[in-house]
Amino acid sequence: MDPRRKAAGEIVQFVGGQLQGQVADQVRRKVAAWNDPRAKLDRRHRRSGRVLTFWLIVLALLAALGTLAVAGVVAPEIGIGVALGFAGTSVLAVRTGLRRREIDRARQQLAVAPVRAPLPARASAARQPMERLEEAEDTLRELLRQLDSAALTSVPAESVEQARLTGGEASGAIRAVSHQLQAVERARDTAPPLDRGPLVDGVRRLREQLDEGVEGYCGLVAAAGRVLAESTAAHPGQVLGEATDHLAGLAAGLRELSSWTRTADPES
Repeated sequence: MDPRRKAAGEIVQFVGGQLQGQVADQVRRKVAAWNDPRAKLDRRHRRSGRVLTFWLIVLALLAALGTLAVAGVVAPEIGIGVALGFAGTSVLAVRTGLRRREIDRARQQLAVAPVRAPLPARASAARQPMERLEEAEDTLRELLRQLDSAALTSVPAESVEQARLTGGEASGAIRAVSHQLQAVERARDTAPPLDRGPLVDGVRRLREQLDEGVEGYCGLVAAAGRVLAESTAAHPGQVLGEATDHLAGLAAGLRELSSWTRTADPES
């Protein structure tokens, strides 16, 4: 086979694989966004708003007919029917309004879903750790939501909030390392073959840092799960506090590494 045709076929296969991966990611994210609890409540809130608007329009029309009946413009029989219709529609409108308020209250209780950056390419060494991080973030968010409920646990609110803040800082530091890893990968792929050795080592070191950060984040998730399972213990916040402190130290180390790498790289 002609080497040029073979190379062109390999390029087409590579591009096709990348496109399929991107389309699959987009479909997965759209499905997840559609099934998100807040998105479902938003759709219910909009539907109830349209139904309430319809009932209000019907009430306005019935009120106008009732006024005409009182003025003697229409027959009394019509006025009686209008009065009965107005009463029934009023009940439906009130029920719809109450249901809409309940939905709105439930929406406010749910945390706003974070806007996430796209995952790294499937060929990137950062892909698998970042997939683990997203799953861990979703799990931690749900665990902390339940731990923050006084009806379920006796964990101090400040411990839960500190864990939430530390988790956010740690995930930001982990993503910064992920972006650096992907940048080094691009440099490795475009560098001459003889110059790729240090870049390959850099990718390996950053992947180790990324794995360490994700592992620490998962440790906080595990601690939150244990606290929720053992919330009746004498000191339910102790395990969560220790895991939070450990993750805070790890996040600080990742931030220092990220800052040092940017400073050391004159092109950054």
